[in-house]
Amino acid sequence: MEREEMRAYCLGKPGAWLDQPWEGDEVVKVGSRIFAFLGSHEGEPRIGVKCGPNRDVADEWIHRYPADAKPSPYIGRSGWNTLRLDGEIEDDELTVAVDASYDAVVAKLPKRERPGA
Repeated sequence: MEREEMRAYCLGKPGAWLDQPWEGDEVVKVGSRIFAFLGSHEGEPRIGVKCGPNRDVADEWIHRYPADAKPSPYIGRSGWNTLRLDGEIEDDELTVAVDASYDAVVAKLPKRERPGA
């Protein structure tokens, strides 16, 4: 999947918006919270998403895709992984990961910040 395709998919989620809180980095938020980090590492397009409520659950991605999934720096202990967009992970699995991240973040938002509230 191309980075632009993934950005468009993320921005298609209800209430999603693009932010650049750090120079050169793009994140997609819902309400005030990030649900996807869009970036690259050594020229490889990647997305950072919440892959589980904790590290043990998120590690399933790393076991299935050791070359294309890594714990996210700084927030990996909270279940965030960085997934390679142009590797072995199928596009539909990447979108499922984005959907799960979005849903997990929306569930933690105050009601006033949730889409459609």
